[in-house]
Amino acid sequence: MTSQSRLTIEQILESDRRQPDSASFGGGVSSAAEHTALRASVRQLTTLLGEALTRHEGAELLALVERVRRLARQPEDAELHRVLDDIEPGTAVVLARAFTAYFQLVNTTEQLHRWQELAAGEEGPLAATVGRISAALDDGSLSRELLTTVLDRLEYRPVFTAHPTEASRRTVLRLLRKVAETVRAMEDPRRPGWQVRADERRLAELVDLIWQTDELRVVRPEPVDEARTAVYYLRSIAGEVVPDLLAELDRQLARVDVTLPATARPLRFGTWAGGDRDGNPNVTPAVTLDILRLQHTAGIAELVDAVDEILAEMTASTRIVEVSDELRESLEADAVALPITWESIRRLNADEPYRLKLSFVRVRLLRARDRLVHGTPHEPGRDYRTFDELVRDLVLVRDSMLADGDELTGDGTILRLIRTAVTFGAGLATMDVREHSAKHHAALAELYARIGDLDYAGLQRPERIAVLSREMASARPLTGVGAGGLGEAATASLDLLGVIREALDTYGPETVETYIVSMTHDVDDLFAVVVLAREVGLVDLTGAEVVARIGFAPLFETVAELEAAGPLLDALLGDPTYRRIVAARGDVQEIMLGYSDSSKDAGIAASQWQVHRAQRALRDVARKHGVVLRLFHGRGGSTGRGGGPTAEAIMSQPYGSLAGPIKITEQGEVISDKYALPGLGRQNLEAALAAVLEASVLHRTSLLPDEVLSRWNGTMDLVAEQGQQAYRALVRDDALVPFFVAATPVDELGKMNIGSRPAKRPGGAGGLDDLRAIPWVFGWTQSRIILPGWFGVGSGLAAAFADGRGETLQEMYGSWAFFRTFVSNVQMTLTKTDLDIAAEYVSSLVPASSQGVFDVIRAEHELTVEQVLRVTGDASLLETAPVLQRTLELRDLYLAPLHALQVSLLKKVRAADEPDEDLQRALLLTINGISAGLRNTG
Repeated sequence: MTSQSRLTIEQILESDRRQPDSASFGGGVSSAAEHTALRASVRQLTTLLGEALTRHEGAELLALVERVRRLARQPEDAELHRVLDDIEPGTAVVLARAFTAYFQLVNTTEQLHRWQELAAGEEGPLAATVGRISAALDDGSLSRELLTTVLDRLEYRPVFTAHPTEASRRTVLRLLRKVAETVRAMEDPRRPGWQVRADERRLAELVDLIWQTDELRVVRPEPVDEARTAVYYLRSIAGEVVPDLLAELDRQLARVDVTLPATARPLRFGTWAGGDRDGNPNVTPAVTLDILRLQHTAGIAELVDAVDEILAEMTASTRIVEVSDELRESLEADAVALPITWESIRRLNADEPYRLKLSFVRVRLLRARDRLVHGTPHEPGRDYRTFDELVRDLVLVRDSMLADGDELTGDGTILRLIRTAVTFGAGLATMDVREHSAKHHAALAELYARIGDLDYAGLQRPERIAVLSREMASARPLTGVGAGGLGEAATASLDLLGVIREALDTYGPETVETYIVSMTHDVDDLFAVVVLAREVGLVDLTGAEVVARIGFAPLFETVAELEAAGPLLDALLGDPTYRRIVAARGDVQEIMLGYSDSSKDAGIAASQWQVHRAQRALRDVARKHGVVLRLFHGRGGSTGRGGGPTAEAIMSQPYGSLAGPIKITEQGEVISDKYALPGLGRQNLEAALAAVLEASVLHRTSLLPDEVLSRWNGTMDLVAEQGQQAYRALVRDDALVPFFVAATPVDELGKMNIGSRPAKRPGGAGGLDDLRAIPWVFGWTQSRIILPGWFGVGSGLAAAFADGRGETLQEMYGSWAFFRTFVSNVQMTLTKTDLDIAAEYVSSLVPASSQGVFDVIRAEHELTVEQVLRVTGDASLLETAPVLQRTLELRDLYLAPLHALQVSLLKKVRAADEPDEDLQRALLLTINGISAGLRNTG
């Protein structure tokens, strides 16, 4: 990157010009060769599926499947309606299962070929990023000091959340992964003949097993079940992805003479399973502790497996190599502390010090696991009290190797083990806790009423802020005085915070790191939970050294909250007492940004733009107060909830808003789509990590002059404002909610056992405000309207064109990552939208009094497609990605019959006097199948 003085505006714009990678937005393959291979795999798998269907259900059923698929190409066909109306409920179940199984198999092989296409590239994301960093170092636009500073705090943290959009069972996911492994093996031309025959039989067996497996969960999962799913993916990533990925990062950084320290943590993982209490009554303090225990027993098991893997290699003998005095002393202490272990290994391995040390490490890990499971006291030297003790032992082995000049081994498997251990810790992921702000105020109202100090509930917000600011600085307890027991609200909040303290005492300081306050409207919403945390000893501001065992983060969700985010952070950091807490947490302030509720509230254009503007304001305030901003993006899988390629989203952040650390949610079906196959997981993590590094190091300031940025901002302001007006006019129409409930299976979605969290907020009147953002998106997607991902964008863009800003829009699309990513995500959503299919839902299910809403939707859809193409300069959607277009068209051939079947079943279910189990089951299977066919659904 060259200084602005040596570049014209045109040169700067050209240097930022990119052609979007449509395959990354669509999740498919882009090359003709991989598409051909994909089609071959799909034909093979569908043939095997047809054979399984014939074996189990008969040839007549297979013929029915093919007939419905053929007829569904014309959704309005009268013969199709006759066939579906005559189908018995039991037959409908089998029909829905057949199309669902097809998409499960197609998704898996598509993931496999997508990964193979990415892996075949000449240059990976990290290599490309480090190449640009090297060029910046060479031309002087980047200092080595800044690079070192950013690398010291570099941290990309995907946070796995348990939202109800993953419709696939873990059992099915395991089978599908084995399918992918077998398909990949079968593509190896070097296989001997016997292996070819064995693989063919194995693939047929796996497809048959998938057919025999029930896709629907028998009961709704509990939070601990969702945690097990997260653990399943985390263990796979720990064992098969992270060691190679961090080794690649180290190799690439060596090109610019930077060594990645063995204990660096550029990559970490987080989880909400067991910690997200907002609106989920199933997450109790006891459940939180149970899940933390599950995580740590699984994490230690993963570490033991990793130690076992390298034990056989650690055969260096003291007859050949020298070991450090520190390692010898450590072994002597281990022999005293663990005499039985010493006696069992000394005879065979007495002159193999590295194997001896790792044998002791293994035993101490197992004893630590037993201590956590049974609650027994820590035994110094015999188990691990803290994770740091384990890391010190592993580093001791490596340091001894390096001291003897053995860099090859010291930088080999032992370094990989250290990096994996540091990345995942003993618990695999750091848990966040989230609770609604109103809960904390209710608790404090009870505490203040109990001591007779003041009428907290009657305070206006400015009075409440003043009271809580003084209370944070005070040493007096609110729970130690007063008569009578604590109220229900106070007990609930204090029990939760007490569990956090217990977890930190038991598992260590990184077990729970952040307490997120949803519905944050002002600083009192943060101050309230700080005061409650003080009551249980998580915060202590009375001594010379501040104690702040957890951090506190506001969650800004609605457009109004996002607009107020900058001033709120300024007031928060301006409070001297709260500022001491941030200082005690390393001068890092976390802020969570919600995409779902703002999009549901104001439409995608206003939501995305307001999130972007909020980041700019937060960046400036953080700099003013001298703190590092850690932004936490609460993105979903769908465009309407902030979804899209993660790396593209990271590169779309405002200049300077990313200073090293960032957290991003991985929700629902996104987790399986990204991480079901280790190779694809590696590609996704590498792309995101490279983007975090590049954005933190090279995108700190914009080179463009203010007049260009002002023109872009003004244009986006207009797009967002007009888009919001169009969107709100629709959602505030009284006919909209009846239309939505009738035209989508949103009510039936609540019957699916795919999440522990209720789909609607408790106590509501049944209107739009009561519906959570996830089923709002999920429902529209099922009927192929997918409204949250595009509605209002056409009106916004048309207003900008009408205002004479057409050239500016095209300039923005070419050279502004934020706008390019926004338009690309909308384009992908428009491609998946099919209003001809949606019309069948409307004509068959929606009362005539509400059908006029569809005319509004159709008009805005036509306008949005037209305006997006004016911006991109293309003649049709995905014109520049014909291969991806063919892939999506192939999916539509099998989606159409599922939609037709779903419409038929919705009519029957809603007309039935009594619930029919087979009808309900068939309908839920179509929901599953359409979710699998469209992939990013929630």
